[in-house]
Amino acid sequence: MASSVHDPRYRRFCQLLIESRQSQNMTQVQLATHLKRPQSFVSKYENGERRIDLIEFLEIAAALGLDPTDFIRLLQAEEWEEGL
Repeated sequence: MASSVHDPRYRRFCQLLIESRQSQNMTQVQLATHLKRPQSFVSKYENGERRIDLIEFLEIAAALGLDPTDFIRLLQAEEWEEGL
């Protein structure tokens, strides 16, 4: 089994977080400031160098104004469409 950061589903999860951040014209620095974390925290999970746990995901979703349930439903719907 491949490392979970290399799993296509996890890569898509990160990509959706990136797209959500960018759609709000928010930089990594701005998001990191909101999260009270260094910019490298955002960079590392966006680049797949670091996994985020559930609590971190909920914090990121709140900072981006995302409904975590809707976000996960979108991810699951894409998985079904792509047969992942």
